[in-house]
Amino acid sequence: MTVVAVLGRGVVPADTPVLRADDLAAVRGDGVFETIHLRSGSLWQLDAHLDRMARSAELLEIALPARSALAGLAAEAIAEWPRDAEGALRLACSRGTESGGPPTVWVTLTGIKPGQLRGRREGVAVRTLSLGYPVDARSALPALLAGAKTLSYAVNMACQRWAAAEGADDVLWVSGDGYALEGPTSTLVWLTDGVLCTVPPASTGILAGTTAAYLLANAGELGWTATERLVRPADLHTADGVWLTSSVRGPAEIRALDGVPLGPSPETARIAKLLGFPL
Repeated sequence: MTVVAVLGRGVVPADTPVLRADDLAAVRGDGVFETIHLRSGSLWQLDAHLDRMARSAELLEIALPARSALAGLAAEAIAEWPRDAEGALRLACSRGTESGGPPTVWVTLTGIKPGQLRGRREGVAVRTLSLGYPVDARSALPALLAGAKTLSYAVNMACQRWAAAEGADDVLWVSGDGYALEGPTSTLVWLTDGVLCTVPPASTGILAGTTAAYLLANAGELGWTATERLVRPADLHTADGVWLTSSVRGPAEIRALDGVPLGPSPETARIAKLLGFPL
């Protein structure tokens, strides 16, 4: 099942054309988006996602519509979705057409993919892949759109296809100087000696994960402290648990890293419960 809604038009049949051929989303990937977990009829962490979308739009200099309009469009799509069913709501905004005009804004609402559910339940095998540049290369260069969640995901998807060809489920990007960064669609989180950690977005230019931020902010409920720090992939082998977190898949435990088994961690179920994701 797929629900589609367009700003100014409301819910439309799923096979309705939404983008013009010259829309910059199609020809340049020039736009921003957020994917939000729908549970029990509500969007989890909607405010955090809208905040991040606003930051991304500011970096791209896109005139994002009013927050109330974006939330209202999402609500129109949700009204057509079974209340008890999980869903993945993607809210997208392009710069508009090449000839100018207002941004194009639309929502798609779909079910959770089998691979995402499997990763949530069983964990994932991950391969590292170097991006070739130093860990701090992007953070001081606004034109590189560090920390923006854009529609330009061709490289992200190519990396995941590469992982599949290598017999893995996902990728962990690594800087040219050997530090772990993030996954193509996820944030790295690990636990060491009672400290829950993630990679610092501000100094590395990675995307600030909404799920990881929630998890670290509430780590005290699990008896842990939390921090941001750099880590090398080799150091993850001695951690008490390592996860790739994302808004829809939730916490996917890394069960193998470059062919070396990890875990399983007894903390995965506790983290999933804190985040509200069923295993």
